[in-house]
Amino acid sequence: MTKRQNRMVFVALLIAGAILAIYLLLQALGSNTNYFFSPTEVVQGKAPIGKSFRLGGLVVDGSVKREGMKVNFDVTDNTNSFSIEYVGILPDLFREGQGIITTGSLSRGTFVATEVLAKHDENYMPPEVADALKNSSNK
Repeated sequence: MTKRQNRMVFVALLIAGAILAIYLLLQALGSNTNYFFSPTEVVQGKAPIGKSFRLGGLVVDGSVKREGMKVNFDVTDNTNSFSIEYVGILPDLFREGQGIITTGSLSRGTFVATEVLAKHDENYMPPEVADALKNSSNK
């Protein structure tokens, strides 16, 4: 091979390597994203079934039922509500009427949460929950 051919092969391999690296990066980022859905969007069927996503809203008054470490409760965006099942210790700030975000997946018509996050003071609401509540009140 001539020097020019060697250079062309090197450039082609460099470009192929860069394309492969970008593809692998996009695959890794795409599989780790957790999209946020409001209860209304979940009821409408917009949320993925069997994949992890975030669901947030206000905890419905009177909906919290505890059975040992298992807790069932409903969240609402003031338009629709959705049932959540969680096994574990809830955050200290968790209570009825509280803005929360949960991470988990849909199973048998119930959202099975793996993580529950509650707001950290009386003035703060997670931005996703505030937007979902604002959007539901505008309809």
